[in-house]
Amino acid sequence: MTTPPITELTTRARDVFRLVVDAYLETGQPVGSRTLSKLATLNLSPASIRNVMQDLEEFGLLASPHTSAGRLPTEQGLRLFVDGMMQVAEPSAEDRAQIEASLVEGGPIESALAQATAALSGLSACAGLVLVPKHERVLKQLAFVPLSANQSLVVLVAGDGTVENRVIDIPAGLNPSALVEAGNYISATLSGLTLTEAMARVRREIEAERIAIDRAAQDLVSRGLAVWSSDGADRPVLIVRGQANLLDESAVGDLDRVRQLLDELETKQDIAQLLDSAREGSATRIFIGSENKLFSLSGSSVIAAPYRGSDGRVVGVVGVIGPTRLNYARIVPMVDFTAQSLSRLIR
Repeated sequence: MTTPPITELTTRARDVFRLVVDAYLETGQPVGSRTLSKLATLNLSPASIRNVMQDLEEFGLLASPHTSAGRLPTEQGLRLFVDGMMQVAEPSAEDRAQIEASLVEGGPIESALAQATAALSGLSACAGLVLVPKHERVLKQLAFVPLSANQSLVVLVAGDGTVENRVIDIPAGLNPSALVEAGNYISATLSGLTLTEAMARVRREIEAERIAIDRAAQDLVSRGLAVWSSDGADRPVLIVRGQANLLDESAVGDLDRVRQLLDELETKQDIAQLLDSAREGSATRIFIGSENKLFSLSGSSVIAAPYRGSDGRVVGVVGVIGPTRLNYARIVPMVDFTAQSLSRLIR
């Protein structure tokens, strides 16, 4: 069924629909016509309200979980509400202060991202998500330190000051001078390049036979860079905080859904791919329920916003995940503010 645009609904239908959605997002329970008739803002009888709710159900905007129960918004209804009716405001001064307090300058960026995610999780009563920036560290120095006749320690120093060590196998009887030569070549010739740039340059010079080191050192250079590359590909790219927030009082009657969501959060790669799709936009994105096949069982919603690096390009995504009855009007600007704060920190 095609969801009608908001302009096709009568003023009465829009008023009833908004009240149903507001009440559902607050309580998580179906809303009955008698409850709505008691609201001062709606001067309609229970019978009139039931007729309007029936029309909204036929439009696919409302549904009734049981014959005698009230109505609750469908995923299509929530989408219509979010896109056409929701009114958002700036986060409160208290919310902004908590988010900014979590972002302490001077430490590792991963630590700041984790803290911001935890703060966002606590304020939204959801699980917080952040996709760590995808970037390649710049090479500064590399040295090979012999450990035995067939092993060497590769000491990698990046432009950001981080130091990592790897152990690689080397041919038995390799002249120690080859280790020195390979390290000197990388430090003198490839310093200042990203890993991808460095490996591409080495390949070009080998193919053109312009590389000024012998074959044994060439092999060490390639393997020394490759071991860093494979390690970087294995790094976790998603930070999740506040899963316990999903087990609130309202979850008691819907434990299967919550359990399914927690299982989905364990498949970090799938969640990361979903968040990565939000990198393409310039504004906050909202994924509601089965609009994304990943949440077709749990019926969860994700609110995500991209944040940017010093060059203005998108480097990561921050957001929250929770049940579809999120307080979208409050959480959307909160996520957007967190993304803006992260962008300022990274710059």
